[in-house]
Amino acid sequence: MKTLKEVKIGETAVVQKLHGEGAVKRRIMDMGITKGVPVYVRKVAPLGDPVEVTVRGYELSLRRADAEMIEVQ
Repeated sequence: MKTLKEVKIGETAVVQKLHGEGAVKRRIMDMGITKGVPVYVRKVAPLGDPVEVTVRGYELSLRRADAEMIEVQ
């Protein structure tokens, strides 16, 4: 299992599954991250938090804890 946190800068990964429960999972889905969507990792902050990604044509910053909940391929 590979998570979005482990994807290198400049790589694209496809979302396979969202972990987490309730409001956290709903918030991630509301940001456009759903199963089958490609996610491009643009930047990672020097200390690893946040991670900047491009999803569905817009830029999005995710906390490292949220990126760990997103299983990708």
